[in-house]
Amino acid sequence: MRIHPALFCIAFLLIINPVFSQTGQDARPDALRSYRIGRDLEARDRMDEANQYYNEAARICMDEITRNSASMDSYTVLTWTLQRQRKYSDVIAWGERGLRINANDYRIVETMGEAYFYLDRFDDSLRSMQRYVNSVPQGERSSVAYFFIGEIFRLQGKFHRADIAYTTAVRLDPGSALWWYRLGSVRESAGEFSPAMEAYQRALRLNPNYREANEGLERSRRSST
Repeated sequence: MRIHPALFCIAFLLIINPVFSQTGQDARPDALRSYRIGRDLEARDRMDEANQYYNEAARICMDEITRNSASMDSYTVLTWTLQRQRKYSDVIAWGERGLRINANDYRIVETMGEAYFYLDRFDDSLRSMQRYVNSVPQGERSSVAYFFIGEIFRLQGKFHRADIAYTTAVRLDPGSALWWYRLGSVRESAGEFSPAMEAYQRALRLNPNYREANEGLERSRRSST
């Protein structure tokens, strides 16, 4: 028996329609995508546009948390987003809320460590960063965590400890001129002039126009003679 083409098309649509409907119901806005677009715009110094995407990412995360208070990915992306917007107190508030659900979400632990630093809560920042690197030594943000540890020790005048932290940071990620400069500065402050020159030189290789690194290199050269 032949089936009329029109009847065949109707039957086919009835079969696939529930699939399309279900897909439409399940499709939700992607907070991580909005966050990444915002971060890329920020890197291009288009902060007004970036904030539009950051606000969208934050809204999506908060909506998801309202639906599912145990959504750790939502807490994570939300704290990342608020961090980019320099809403550090909000990072702490939402981070603490997330960690009450899962105390071992080290993505949030590291982000809170950065927020504590910018709030000048250095002891809290140090605890968070040390907890992160001790728990996930090969974590994606390990180099950043060690850099912040170095920053805290530098500000506290603990130059040898800062040297160890910065050295670890540049070993994990050698591509930041700032990090090499900071390493040179604490070595210089500790009177380690030859190692300081090496670090300043690495900073200048990455950024030949780095005035502070060049000045540090010249000071260390004079002091080493």
